[in-house]
Amino acid sequence: MRQVLLTLSFVVAVCGMAWAQAADEAKPAASNLPGAEYPRVHSDLRVTFRMTAPGAQKVQVVPGGSDNGLGKGPFDMKRDERGVWTVTTPPAMPGFHYYWLQVDDFACNDPSTQTYFGWNKECSGIDVPDKALSFYDVKDVPHGDVRAHWYYSKTTGMWRRAMVYTPPGYDHDPQTRYPVLYLQHGSGENERGWTAQGRANFILDNLIAEKKSRPMIIVMENGMVAPKAGGSPAAKPPAPSRGNAAFAELVVNDLVPMIDATYRTIPDRTHRAIAGLSMGAGQATQIGFGNLDKFAYLGAFSGGGMGRTAAKIDDSKPLLVWMGAGTAELGCMGSGKTTVEAMNKAGIKAVWFEAPGTSHEWETWRKCLYDFAPRLFQQ
Repeated sequence: MRQVLLTLSFVVAVCGMAWAQAADEAKPAASNLPGAEYPRVHSDLRVTFRMTAPGAQKVQVVPGGSDNGLGKGPFDMKRDERGVWTVTTPPAMPGFHYYWLQVDDFACNDPSTQTYFGWNKECSGIDVPDKALSFYDVKDVPHGDVRAHWYYSKTTGMWRRAMVYTPPGYDHDPQTRYPVLYLQHGSGENERGWTAQGRANFILDNLIAEKKSRPMIIVMENGMVAPKAGGSPAAKPPAPSRGNAAFAELVVNDLVPMIDATYRTIPDRTHRAIAGLSMGAGQATQIGFGNLDKFAYLGAFSGGGMGRTAAKIDDSKPLLVWMGAGTAELGCMGSGKTTVEAMNKAGIKAVWFEAPGTSHEWETWRKCLYDFAPRLFQQ
């Protein structure tokens, strides 16, 4: 009888574990380091974070910024008897979200996740899957390459790194030439943002495979670091500076000529676009409207004062001005729609786009690129 009871107890325990695993369906996040089990994303998009810190008195998960789709933090973690800290958040918004850990008085990255440059530092990040979308997923389609291209900038007097996406087949057909999209990140990020956080290369791979977008080269530079060569900062600057005052000059005088000389581009304005998100949107519109002889397509994702919107309606007018934002951030972006309407009345083709339910975050900007890219270079 005792043997039977022990056997039954074992069966019940095993069945209980199996039931718990089946009921939970949580999976390691795709942004985890290889083999890391946490963070885990549940089927209802709750996220469980876990770390080991036996000597800590308090540990929190801190989302990066007020628009973070993880929710309003920080989230207090609870400690077990082994010193393992755990917390499960409410359901998160799909998409990419920055975060870090606060261990007592020390802010650090999660040792289980990859890091991404955001908030002017390397941050942990988590990609929460969207069950309704797949346009930025890695799919079984031909893939382009992302190249780290180093070059010397006379404008800044420094060696610089641009990330360059070349479309599928670029290296196999040496005769074909391509249009170019110059694509900028936001404040606190760098030239890796659009591929590491934004998945721009996979978005274009999928669009090209579905014949929704023309194959193109995408160039991504660091819009945060571009000081004038030989310049010295003022003793008492009137306002905090990002150190990027020479970025527009760098793009026009160094970057565009280098790309045209190095890659198989179609080097004219009708095959050249410039766009960006947030800070990068402002840079794109400033550079684009200031150099309509070089750029025919302009895109502003979640921002961008239109700068020289009174561009003359002549042979150098933009072929497209595209503006977009998430519906959850329209309180600060609502003027974009009015600007688009005014441009259309003035004879400049302009498009307004809204990403439903998203805020000032990468899910918005992924959707922006997905709508913007197919509209380019179709004339």
